Amino acid sequence: MLASASSIALGFFFVAFVFVGLTIYFALAWQISARRNVVSVDSTVEPRKTFGIPEAFLATGLVLFLLMNVTASLRRSPIQLTTRDLIANFVFTLFIVFFVAAFLKLRRIDIDFLGGFSKTSLKRTLSTAVVLLLAATPLILLVEALTQSAFGSGSSRQEIVDLFNSSHTIGQRVMIIVLAVVVAPMSEEFIFRFFLYGVVRRYFGIAVGLVFNSLLFAAAHTHLPSAAPLFVLGGCFTLAYEWSGSILVSMAMHSLFNSIQLIFLAFPELFQQ
Repeated sequence: MLASASSIALGFFFVAFVFVGLTIYFALAWQISARRNVVSVDSTVEPRKTFGIPEAFLATGLVLFLLMNVTASLRRSPIQLTTRDLIANFVFTLFIVFFVAAFLKLRRIDIDFLGGFSKTSLKRTLSTAVVLLLAATPLILLVEALTQSAFGSGSSRQEIVDLFNSSHTIGQRVMIIVLAVVVAPMSEEFIFRFFLYGVVRRYFGIAVGLVFNSLLFAAAHTHLPSAAPLFVLGGCFTLAYEWSGSILVSMAMHSLFNSIQLIFLAFPELFQQ
C-alpha cells in the first residue's frame, strides 16, 4: 500500500516536472519569437559581417561529410570503441573547429560577436546553464523512457559509456572525463550550434535551423537508440543559445550534462541506471 502511494506520488511529481520544463522552453521560444518581431536599426552603428555564401558552401560540405559518416556507420557492423578511436575522433573534431575558425577569421567575421563569447559573465552563464539544464532534464528523461520501452532497457547507452565502464585505470578514466566534459562540449557546440545552426538560421530561419540542427546532432552520434533523446537535447541547447545570445551557455549546459552522466557511471552503486 505504501509502495503504491509512493509510486503515485513520484508519478505526479514527474508529470509536474515535465510540465515545468515544457513551460520554461515554450517561454524561451515565445520570447525569441517576440524579439524577432521587434526591429531596431541604429544608422550610426556599422553592421557586423555575418555568415554569407562562402560559409554556406563550407557548412554544406561539413553536413555532407557528417551524413556520409552516419551512412557508413549504419552499414558496418557494430565495433567496440577503443581509447585510440576516442582520441582520434576528438582530434579530428578539434581540427574541424580550428579550420572553421581560421576560415571565419580569413573572412574577417567577428567570432566573438556572433557567438556572444563576451556577452555574458561566467556567473550568469553557469546559473543560466544550470536552470535550463534542469528544465530540459524531465523532457530528456521522458523521451529516454519512451526509447527504452521501444528498444529495451539500457539500449540507449553509447559506445563511450561502455568504454568508461570497461576502463581499468584511473588515467584512462581521467582522459575520458576531460574529453567528455571539456573538449566535446566546446567543439560540438562550436560546430553544431554556432556554425551550422548559425548558417542555416541565416538563410532559413530559426525554426528550420533548430529542427535541422537537432536532427543532425542526433544523427552525428551514430547511435539509433539515442537519437530521440539527443534530438531533444540538441533542441534545448539550440534554444538556450538563441535565447541567451551566447554560445557559452549551451557549452556549459553540454558540459554539465556530460558531467552528470559520468557521475552516474562512476558511482553505479549509488544510482540506478
